[in-house]
Amino acid sequence: MSGFNDFAIARALHVLAVLLWIGGVAFVTWVLLPACRALAEPQAQLDLFERLEQRFAAIARWSVLLAGASGLWLTWRLDAWTRFADPLSWWWMHGMVAVWTIFALMLFVLEPFVLHRVFEARARRDPLGAMATIQRLHTVLLGVSLVVLVGAVAGSHGGVFFG
Repeated sequence: MSGFNDFAIARALHVLAVLLWIGGVAFVTWVLLPACRALAEPQAQLDLFERLEQRFAAIARWSVLLAGASGLWLTWRLDAWTRFADPLSWWWMHGMVAVWTIFALMLFVLEPFVLHRVFEARARRDPLGAMATIQRLHTVLLGVSLVVLVGAVAGSHGGVFFG
């Protein structure tokens, strides 16, 4: 067995971060939101979602930071910058950066400084509509994330049409 393998450790941390982050988004989208929306009282839906989602937010923030740092480090370590211009791998390399950027903006800028206030105002006027909007947003973000995730895994392993 060889000594310290920085590449293997970085890749393992990257996979762990993405697993916790996107797996958590899947849980929120497919389990938490439908369970909240099944409650009869609109305010109870909002209260439960807020309470449970806040517990995941800290995990998501750390996971997004770790995924970004390890992804940048892996790109540097592999000297994979040319993949961003490669016709077969450009889409999933750019996709990973785009998905990471969207979530980083959501978790660190938009949610705490803008969306929380907008959501509260909308929830006072139309709690059921606010929950429906949140579920649609999560569904779209999860769908895009899963497409990029499949492309990135297939592409990084030489899959046809993926790099």
